[in-house]
Amino acid sequence: MSNLSTASSAKSSVIAHKFGGSSLANAERIAHVVQLMQSLSATHAAPNSTALKQIVVVSAMAGVTNALIEIAELAAQGRDVHVALYALKQKHDSATVSLLGGHDQLRNRVLNEIADEFDQLKDLLKALQLLGDVPRGAMELISGLGEVLCAKLVNACFQAQGSHTDSLDAREVLSVSHSELGCAVRWPESEARLAEKLSKSDASIERWVVTGFVARDEKDRITTLGRNGSDYSGSIFAALFDARELHIWTDVDGVLSADPRSVPEALVLDHLSYQEAFELAYFGAKVIHPQTMAPATRKQLPVFIRNTFNPQHPGTRIDAGFSKDPPIKGITTIGKQAMVTIEGAGMIGVPGTAERVFSALKAGSVSVVMISQGSSEHSICCVVQAQVAEKARQLLADAFARELDAGAIQSVNVDHAVAVLAVVGDGMAGQPGVAARLFAALGRARINVRAIAQGSSERNISVAINEADATRALRAVHAGFYLSSQTLSIGVIGPGQVGNALIRQMFAAKERLQAQTQLDLRVRGLAGSKHMCTHELGFESLEALQQRYQLKSEVLDLEAFADAIQTEHLPHAMIIDCSASNDVAEHYAAWLARGIHVVTPNKQAGAGSLKRYQAIQAASTNARFRYEATVGAGLPVISTLRDLLDTGDRIDSIEGMFSGTLAYLFNRFDGSAPFSSLVDEAKRLGYTEPDPRDDLSGKDVGRKLVILARELGFSVSLEDVAIGSLVPDALAGASVEEFMRRLPEFDAPMQQRFADARAKGEVLRYVAKLEPKSGDADAAQAPLKLSVLLQNLPANHAFAHVALTDNIVQYRTARYHNNPLIVRGPGAGPEVTAAGVFADVLRIAQSLGSELY
Repeated sequence: MSNLSTASSAKSSVIAHKFGGSSLANAERIAHVVQLMQSLSATHAAPNSTALKQIVVVSAMAGVTNALIEIAELAAQGRDVHVALYALKQKHDSATVSLLGGHDQLRNRVLNEIADEFDQLKDLLKALQLLGDVPRGAMELISGLGEVLCAKLVNACFQAQGSHTDSLDAREVLSVSHSELGCAVRWPESEARLAEKLSKSDASIERWVVTGFVARDEKDRITTLGRNGSDYSGSIFAALFDARELHIWTDVDGVLSADPRSVPEALVLDHLSYQEAFELAYFGAKVIHPQTMAPATRKQLPVFIRNTFNPQHPGTRIDAGFSKDPPIKGITTIGKQAMVTIEGAGMIGVPGTAERVFSALKAGSVSVVMISQGSSEHSICCVVQAQVAEKARQLLADAFARELDAGAIQSVNVDHAVAVLAVVGDGMAGQPGVAARLFAALGRARINVRAIAQGSSERNISVAINEADATRALRAVHAGFYLSSQTLSIGVIGPGQVGNALIRQMFAAKERLQAQTQLDLRVRGLAGSKHMCTHELGFESLEALQQRYQLKSEVLDLEAFADAIQTEHLPHAMIIDCSASNDVAEHYAAWLARGIHVVTPNKQAGAGSLKRYQAIQAASTNARFRYEATVGAGLPVISTLRDLLDTGDRIDSIEGMFSGTLAYLFNRFDGSAPFSSLVDEAKRLGYTEPDPRDDLSGKDVGRKLVILARELGFSVSLEDVAIGSLVPDALAGASVEEFMRRLPEFDAPMQQRFADARAKGEVLRYVAKLEPKSGDADAAQAPLKLSVLLQNLPANHAFAHVALTDNIVQYRTARYHNNPLIVRGPGAGPEVTAAGVFADVLRIAQSLGSELY
């Protein structure tokens, strides 16, 4: 990319610059612009050659044009405008005194010129008060006054610094004509007037300060180029002076890949072609106006979009060059649109229907933003500005009144609250998969596409969507093309051991994931059993989240929590339930139905009410439901089973040790110590639940077996599992303290069970087993035998040699029949369980388009 020190062409000794109102907002900013131009003039000075001249096109000071228009309208209404007029004059007088205070002659000259302009304005406003209206010519004259005043001030400021600079009133040179297609430059007339002006000026002038926005029409009446006309005039005068470059100075570093108000991660684009710039400008890129590009394209003039507040940044270069990297340069949206649809069987195969549609709209001066027609010719839809939608509907209804009466046309309808999203890039041409990625990103964000349009150049794909979805769609598509991070808005429920471990892991990985994979895990909420906290932007650190949660300022409301997590400006929402709450599981189906992804180690959903489980599975078509950690904590138990099923394997049986607590107890139970003492030891080490009966009852293992059976497609419940509880019946209703105190009374039966097993060379293990009752493994829906029992196993069995708290699962399948597939490892503990949950989070992120693997 070219920069300021290396001109793109040697054909001209002129470089043009255009400054907007924000760059000239006050005296301080004007002084900065003058200093910037002088420093660039010195940079451009070529050794042993004539220094490059500058054309500096200026807008009005920030807010002045709007103030002038408002004053004119108030005057026509008979309102007193003296206070507003005085404030506007003082704004210019104060800037003059501040900038030219030490240069009496210059200061007084500019103050007098400002006073003259305002005296003429006062006379004109008096006339408007008498007329009670603002004729177009008067408004054109008044609204352009800000540029005239600013040019006088900027020119004088240059002269105060010793520069040989002069001002050029565009109304003396620029001739334009207005038509339905907008404002067009009358090039021969304008070129002739400029040549005449320059022939009478001092050839040694190094800089011209030009008024933007204003011109004269073909009848030599004062006019303007319309809103955003100052940028247009910058391009015009660059072409008239045959400049080698045009630099448009604004308040951003260049053209961005998306509106930063909606996508804060938007990228500054290094380069755009003229065609890409046209497309982005038309579809709402704020720093370029579509008209601006026309004179530059005509002259093949490179345009640089740069930041007055950060002049060291090279900005965005726009020229005739073509670049396919990246294939997508920008994504924009236009809101406040409506879609007008005319449909009917009578349109099919009838020539001229589309012509009648557009002729009717043209006759009513309705501009069409986007057009879409199905190949069946049954309907034509047009996107128009919302403010003219009803007018467009009536125009079409009138044009097709006869067909509507005859039933050949069924309806002419208007759908309000529509936005258009456009994806723009030269690299889209001939590149398969671009449209697929666009619609995949929209689909993952649950954005409904109302209409589609793509030009034959393949440089633009436009879609009409609901306006309420516009920001979310923009972020989703921007991330989908890897132009920004894929953002997940996350809420965590259950700040216990697993929940806290998960949050620590996510915050620890956040910076790495964002840098390496463009995944932004944004934790925006935390909820416990009674309280919750949320943050609009997402908590910056674990400490900030913990501090906010400890305030307990918000009472728990799970629906309000979900509303806060699923915000419109972020494309994807996820709730992670690390509780063991049945009440929280009741909300899963509703959350999934509204597009919130759910990840959980909570077994209540997978093993609880069958009706609720089925509702959750049905709703998971709208969002993803992941629950790997419900069975083996961090072990890939469910994902392995899914891989076997998805690849067409047949499951003959599943056996497993799914309790780290019970694995520990029976690994330690070697007859040297009573079983009750081992239970007491495990409780002290934190291996059991606060009430060890929750582990010894076998129900937790039974729930895991139900989850696996349901994964296989069987409609089973916990009641279908034969569970051999290790809790003595006499202690089932006792308090925890009494249970622990009296448990030694029941050591004898367990000791005998161990002795019998050892006598046979066997070991005791608490095993869950799933197998078809009929033994017919080919029968996909055969009734199941589900058991959770203390079993005697051979000493050479795989389950006989696990480490202390390991879980182990054995899949015997058609492929793994003689040598079963085994998954083994730590199956309990907050860190490994949290890791299993985190892995599910990342799997969902990958499915949403994140580049994780």
